[in-house]
Amino acid sequence: MAGKPKLHYTKGRGKMESIRWLLAAAGVEFEEEFIETKEDLEKLRNDGVLLFQQVPMVEIDGMRMVQTRAILSYIAAKYNLYGKDLKERAWIDMYVEGTTDLMGMIMYLPFQPADTKEKNLALIIERATTRYFPVYEKALKDHGQDYLVGNKLSWADVHLLEAILMAEECKPDVLFAFPLLQAFKGRISNIPTIKKFLQPGSQRKPPTDDKMVAVVRKIFNI
Repeated sequence: MAGKPKLHYTKGRGKMESIRWLLAAAGVEFEEEFIETKEDLEKLRNDGVLLFQQVPMVEIDGMRMVQTRAILSYIAAKYNLYGKDLKERAWIDMYVEGTTDLMGMIMYLPFQPADTKEKNLALIIERATTRYFPVYEKALKDHGQDYLVGNKLSWADVHLLEAILMAEECKPDVLFAFPLLQAFKGRISNIPTIKKFLQPGSQRKPPTDDKMVAVVRKIFNI
C-alpha cells in the first residue's frame, strides 16, 4: 500500500470531496478507485477493508483509513496544515466544524424531494449569510492576517474556500456583504496547488446532478 494515497469512493463529491481538496492543497498526488456499482461496494465490505462497512476509505501510509473527520485530521497534521499548537488546532477544528455543517446542508440538497428543495435552498442561503459567513468575516477582520488561524495556510482555510464555492453554486452573489471573504477567496484560490485543483481536468468533482443522485441511490440503496 505504499506510494500515492488511494481514494475509494463514487465519482461524485460527497464526503470524499473535502479529502480531495485537502490532499490537492497539500500538493499530494492521489489515485482514485471508483465505486460505480452496488457490487463494487459489497466487494470492499466482503474483503474486510472497511472498518465500519462505510466509505470514504483512503489507503495512506500503510493504513486503510475510514471516517471522514479522522482522514482529514490525519492529512492536515501530516502536511503541516493543522496549526502550531493545541490552541491553534482548537480554532481550526471549530472553524472546520462550522464549514462542515454548512457544506452538509448543501451536499444533501440534491437528494431532497423536489417540493422541499426551494425551501431548503432558502434555508442554506439564510444560514450561510447570517450564521456562518459572518463568523469568518469577523475572524479575518479581528485577526488581521491573510489566513484564519496563525499566519499560514491551514485546513480551516482550505475548507472555507470549498464551502464558499459550494455556496456560490447555490447563489452566485452570496458573498455580496462580505468584502473580506471575497478577498480571502481570491487569495486562497491563487495558491498554486489550489489554483491547479480549480482548473478544468483536475480531480475536483462537479456539482451533484440528477444522474449522480440516481447512481448514489443505487449504490448505497437509499
